[in-house]
Amino acid sequence: MPRYPGGLIRKTPVTPTGPFQNGAASGVWSLADASYWLKQGLWPIAGNVATGTFAIFALGNTCGFSTARDKYTYSGCVVSAGGAATVASYEGSAAGNSTVGIFALGNTSPGRVTTRDKYTYSGCVVSAGGAATVATSSSSAAGNSTTGIFALGFTGSCRLTTRNKYTYSGDVVSAGGAATVGSNGGSAAGNSTVGIFALGNTSGGRVTTRDKYTYSGCVVSAGGAATAPSMIGSAAGNSTVGIFALGADSGITRLTTRDKYTYSGCVVSAATAASVASYFSSAAGNSTIGIFALGSTSGGAVTTRDKYTYSGCAVSAGGAATAASSQGSAASNGTTGVNI
Repeated sequence: MPRYPGGLIRKTPVTPTGPFQNGAASGVWSLADASYWLKQGLWPIAGNVATGTFAIFALGNTCGFSTARDKYTYSGCVVSAGGAATVASYEGSAAGNSTVGIFALGNTSPGRVTTRDKYTYSGCVVSAGGAATVATSSSSAAGNSTTGIFALGFTGSCRLTTRNKYTYSGDVVSAGGAATVGSNGGSAAGNSTVGIFALGNTSGGRVTTRDKYTYSGCVVSAGGAATAPSMIGSAAGNSTVGIFALGADSGITRLTTRDKYTYSGCVVSAATAASVASYFSSAAGNSTIGIFALGSTSGGAVTTRDKYTYSGCAVSAGGAATAASSQGSAASNGTTGVNI
């Protein structure tokens, strides 16, 4: 039923533009009016942030360990300050859902830690998340709306097959399905049912191996292999494809190569190359674009970010980071294939 706020006679009723906090409800409203539009899902609600609208990038190494995080708003490619990490670090990983991002800090100045920060997108609030089972760095992560799967990576003396299952409700950490090979320097992307983990560096060197992690049952099987052995890349995607920036090849040469991974059938094909050869990158995105922070190029760490539009596989300039950096991590406020 239409409402005319403030009891004023109008030609047309005023309709609120909720339910997100950046909506509007202009004029004077009665409690009955507000209640009506709340039930319709159109009343603006404080703290209700639209999903798939921004990403949080932990910058990582900015000529040393850093607590800096950027907030990247996809519309307009606007970069602003995000809530800082609790400890200066790099070589971490991140996964999340529409309300929180979980950041495994990785390597700090005293050494590797089990610390994970819980980043609540509403208000950019940072608090303690559930700790990892082992102190590690050079890890990777992917997840769906309820859980994140963290491949722990490197302890400093050995590469692990260990993966933690992080349940966002209650911040519960439990055992996830192990990797097929102990590795570090991997990357991951996925949709609502599977995560694809590029293993990266093993004791035998860089590999093309990718594991397919089915969230239901925590089942690990073979995924489609990369087009070249590589490590220390990054990945982002939507509900149908993941874009993997390969990073460095077996000779530690920086690459522009990106693979397009189609989840249906685990098909791997060529994706549009990065604008600059680089490694130690990070990435996040929504249903239409992925933002790739390039990391380290032959000239050193850069502020450059590429905007990868999945439709047409077009690469253009994204909003630059606030500081030149590498070895960071990122999470978006939406889960592909679930709520965006």
